[in-house]
Amino acid sequence: MTLQHPVTPDGRYFVVRGRLWRLADPRLSNETKTALVSELMAARRAVKEARGRHDRAGEAAAREAVDVAKRSLGERGPVWWDDGAPDLNRHMARNTPYAEWFAGLRRRRKPGQ
Repeated sequence: MTLQHPVTPDGRYFVVRGRLWRLADPRLSNETKTALVSELMAARRAVKEARGRHDRAGEAAAREAVDVAKRSLGERGPVWWDDGAPDLNRHMARNTPYAEWFAGLRRRRKPGQ
């Protein structure tokens, strides 16, 4: 999978509309990651279907399945790195130690992109 969004230099986050989102643990095997992503997508579809049926219990169960998959991927829960750096998931990049890097990305963008 190739991300269309910038990835921080340390490979911990990708950035969408200026917000950091934690990437999956790179130590996961391709097979494990593929299986977990498949579970995540199935859980997200289940959320949508339950919402369409106005099934609150089904939606809650599906959201729990999303959370389990994201935690298994390393996108939520304890961080997968071990250098003591804080988790900045969902923070605006401009308000983090990545601010200078992010500002540099914005300066390099061409007008109209």
